[in-house]
Amino acid sequence: MNWAATSKVKRILIANRGEIACRVIRTAKKMGLETVAVYSDADNSAMHVSQADRAFYLGSSAASESYLKSDRILNIAEQADVDMIHPGYGFLSENATFAQACTEKKIQFIGPPAAAIRAMGSKSKAKEIMAQAGVPLIPGYHSADQSDQRLFQEAQAIGYPLLIKAVSGGGGKGMRVIHCADDFAEGVASARREAGASFGDTSLLLESYLINTRHVEVQIFFDRHGQSVFLFDRDCSLQRRHQKIIEESPAPGLADSTRKAMGEAALTAGRTIGYEGAGTVEFLLSGDDFYFMEVNTRLQVEHPVTELITGIDMVEWQIRVANGEKLPLEQDKLNYNGHAIEARIYAEDPDNDFLPSAGRLFYFGLPKQNEDVRIDSGVQQGDVVSSWYDPMLAKVIAWGENRNQAINKLTEALAETHQVGLIDNRDYLLSLLQHSEFLKGNVHTEFTNDYCHRIGNNSVNTHLLAVAALYRYHTEHYQSSSVPILGNNTFPMYFYFGEKEYCVRVSPIGEQFRINFVDGSWQGRIEWQKEELGLSGFVHTEHEVLPCRVVPFPVSKIKVFLSDCSQVIGLPGCQSEQHQTSDKSLTAPMTGTVTAINVSPGQSVDIGFLLLTMEAMKMEYSIKAPKKGIIESVYFTKGDQVESGAELISYKDAADATV
Repeated sequence: MNWAATSKVKRILIANRGEIACRVIRTAKKMGLETVAVYSDADNSAMHVSQADRAFYLGSSAASESYLKSDRILNIAEQADVDMIHPGYGFLSENATFAQACTEKKIQFIGPPAAAIRAMGSKSKAKEIMAQAGVPLIPGYHSADQSDQRLFQEAQAIGYPLLIKAVSGGGGKGMRVIHCADDFAEGVASARREAGASFGDTSLLLESYLINTRHVEVQIFFDRHGQSVFLFDRDCSLQRRHQKIIEESPAPGLADSTRKAMGEAALTAGRTIGYEGAGTVEFLLSGDDFYFMEVNTRLQVEHPVTELITGIDMVEWQIRVANGEKLPLEQDKLNYNGHAIEARIYAEDPDNDFLPSAGRLFYFGLPKQNEDVRIDSGVQQGDVVSSWYDPMLAKVIAWGENRNQAINKLTEALAETHQVGLIDNRDYLLSLLQHSEFLKGNVHTEFTNDYCHRIGNNSVNTHLLAVAALYRYHTEHYQSSSVPILGNNTFPMYFYFGEKEYCVRVSPIGEQFRINFVDGSWQGRIEWQKEELGLSGFVHTEHEVLPCRVVPFPVSKIKVFLSDCSQVIGLPGCQSEQHQTSDKSLTAPMTGTVTAINVSPGQSVDIGFLLLTMEAMKMEYSIKAPKKGIIESVYFTKGDQVESGAELISYKDAADATV
């Protein structure tokens, strides 16, 4: 008999979208609950809408007109006669007013009480509370005086480098690392803009920026009966733009005494604010010393790694605790088994400051799930990934008996992940997982900046080009599906990447092929297998066997995948893809909103001068002068919505100016 059959709870609304909505729906259905989804214009055919039992329209695509409209969500909840609302993460998940409104409507909010959310919703207030509770803090400033003068004075007292953080919210938004006093004013202005756009609150706090620290967090759970447990820890140190991309549990190399002390400190934090449900207490770890950062009063994106090492369905625990049940296990009955690692696949460009990518998922192939590999996603092949929301495509999570085994399984799973249509970070994630320092467990919050800031796709990998050539030979020159043309024929082929043209010559030699490039040659063979779209196979060379995959675009391009790299390659008929040059940095790199303009026509600028800023998916991006010159025209104003590729500013070289 399922849980809903013995409970008064029959129906649950998920006030969210995408991956987390699908995740909650999965557990709710397992428990026998009916599910209600909400959606915006951009999500009218989204996966979470089709998976729910019922779905209701919220509003236009902007989050402010849909997923942040608490009154509309509550009206839908009453209309659908739901018993509970699960907020997911982001949007209204840490909104105390929404939690309180649910209570007033006699709808159970799946999360902590409004008072606990409110107490932790302000980072400055949270630090004051934790200081009184004896939880260790990072030196900094978190008071009410937000004047530029006071902030600068406090920054000088704290010293550099320091971290500017938005008092409200999280997820790396409104966060800036400042290395010297000269950068402080612009850092404050930029952080305020981003914080205001994301959370409606421009208040900031300052913290000493500790070098080579680790981001380690503790998962806590509280019920209404005085019971509390911590479900061990997660290391989330691998980040870009202060946002997590690889998380693992348990945190590697953590002394048992430190792990226990952090767990107890996390429970102290929860008890201090009267917590209920699932929460995460985040710490910065420096050596064996740890410092409180914040409490996330919701389920975390990275919760699957905890689920894989404990065997606990945390969404089910959330629902049961919200229904007034006791926690199923006490602390001394909790253990973890093995190691789990999660990688977040984002539609973003690691070689262009991780700018988000929007468009249609022409092809999306994911690895098969099993007891050791899990996929959490909210999109599928054919979906349009919009510029309105977070660009995460999927989370790939792997479990192993130890850390090395988990890394190997995750690496294999990512190698089997193939996406065509958008720029993504798959190859970047693989480069992180295969880095020698990561394999040793030497992770810290500056890891990506120190070791893997760029993967450098300025030219085509020889193996990728060879696979592309053999794909064309197979599709264009085979007389049948299994027998190649033999003989001494040589087939010239042209490929395009960026502004470069590559000429290769393919010569069949028995069962193998010799491929001559301008600067070398390659010899091997491929065993092809036809797929639903394109071909897959194995590349055989003298020294290795490599899995490969080729997927054609609707136009004259293909995407070639190897186990550790991939590339979109143009075919004849495809105009050379214009990669962004110094001049093109004055065009919009993505669809977004202009948030600030710092120049006017006739103004002289030096290279690197901040011309304007744009905001997309609640993150701010800077457009800087690629060279010295004089501004001719500014085509947009603050607040304008701009399409990707639109010309933002034109200017001429200083040498061309007339005196």
